[in-house]
Amino acid sequence: MVVLCVIWGFQQVAIKSSVQEMSPVFQVGIRSALAAVLVGIVMVARRENLSLRDGTLRPGLLVGLLFGGEFLAVSLGLNYTTAGHMAVFLYTAPIFTVLGFHWLVREERMNRAQWLGVGVAFAGIAVAFSGSFFAPGGKNLLLGDALGILGGILWAATTLVIRGSRLSETPATKTLFYQLAGAGVMLLLYAWLSGKVAAATWTPRLGVNLVFQTVVVAFASYLYWFWLLRKYLASRLSVFSFLTPIFGITFGVLVLKEPLDPRFVVGALLVLAGITIVNRR
Repeated sequence: MVVLCVIWGFQQVAIKSSVQEMSPVFQVGIRSALAAVLVGIVMVARRENLSLRDGTLRPGLLVGLLFGGEFLAVSLGLNYTTAGHMAVFLYTAPIFTVLGFHWLVREERMNRAQWLGVGVAFAGIAVAFSGSFFAPGGKNLLLGDALGILGGILWAATTLVIRGSRLSETPATKTLFYQLAGAGVMLLLYAWLSGKVAAATWTPRLGVNLVFQTVVVAFASYLYWFWLLRKYLASRLSVFSFLTPIFGITFGVLVLKEPLDPRFVVGALLVLAGITIVNRR
């Protein structure tokens, strides 16, 4: 699980490091489409049910749109904000997830401690945002940060749809296929319409980066995550996932030489503390 957190923390840095050769939208579109093909091959090899008449088509298309929207927000946001900021704001998703469950599922109502955690996390978001007001290019940073939070909201919405539909009972590979295929189609279409495809500069370094993002991040790490969920308690695994933003910030500083604003650091710690409180149950 720690290894997965390292991989997920590095993915924003991997995208940002190749932004001169290829736009983030085009990068994520390529990796999602190719990873969807790899997942499809796994499904065929396992002789899993490939039928679209099992009640999963509509929710599958919806999670594909939501997953695609999440990474469209992330990809656009990385044009304006740092990889470290994106790692933190994207991982506000657990806060929005528990809020959604609170309002939609009676058995998932939050207790006082969890409400406290939500309050701490939103205070952290406000503090982290405040740092962007005083930083050079503050308007761009604020836009990128806001897109990161939008990505977190769409991630939470994806979780809610999966939990409340037939996808909760279908093999994880099929759900992942819907997500990756939806993101691939949406982002590649956006990249083509916005002229990002023609503007790409293919280099060996970019090729290695795309292989890493496709095979390691979007394919292997997601499948291994689902495998872990079947072997261990999700509540215990989720605690480790809070390491991801920390790795994201660290790699951003070490690899991309991103600056660390004290307000952002304090805000990030508050966000992580709030998420930890919310998930203590």
